[in-house]
Amino acid sequence: MKKIFARLMKDESGATAIEYGLIAALISVALIGGATTLGGNLNTLFTDLSTKMGTAEGKF
Repeated sequence: MKKIFARLMKDESGATAIEYGLIAALISVALIGGATTLGGNLNTLFTDLSTKMGTAEGKF
């Protein structure tokens, strides 16, 4: 039983999988945050553009 427990303590393959999972989770959070910010900025940009085009329409 001690040999099995000692072998399990030396096995680090599970730790590597957990590390990769954490890295993937952090990258996902960063991408979601960036996409949210970019989406908000694009929404503001297109709203302003729409407003300007609406006011310019009456000038022609």
